[in-house]
Amino acid sequence: MGTLLRHVLDVLDGDVAAVYAERGLADYRPRFSPPLRALVADGPLPIRDLARRVGVTHSAASQTVAQMARAGLVELTPGTDARQRVVHLSDRARQLLPVIEAEWAATTAAMRELDAELPVPLADLLHEVLAAVRRRPMRQRIADAGLPPPS
Repeated sequence: MGTLLRHVLDVLDGDVAAVYAERGLADYRPRFSPPLRALVADGPLPIRDLARRVGVTHSAASQTVAQMARAGLVELTPGTDARQRVVHLSDRARQLLPVIEAEWAATTAAMRELDAELPVPLADLLHEVLAAVRRRPMRQRIADAGLPPPS
């Protein structure tokens, strides 16, 4: 199941990345859009707050921000304490916003079209899966399916 989910994500992200590459943005990754949109909406944010806003772990947000910094899309400044780093949009990111926002709108419309072909919208199904495994984690389901505990 994990392999199938990763493959679906790879196919979807790969096609979105190809759209960016066709527009001269080969270094822009689809995973950059949620943090970028949060920074546009909320202004500069510490990585921890950005992670919370986007719905990912601090580690995942930190890795994405590092990639965005290498691509010249964000700049980091020290926060209120030595451990905190605040993420700011760069001038390059602001210049690219029209292309990125147009892609986001087109991708949203394309997902609505894809959802119409499915028995249930993909995002709705994924939210249901998350809710189900939060109620009863896969680890517990595997144990309940009869796998003996480790010795």
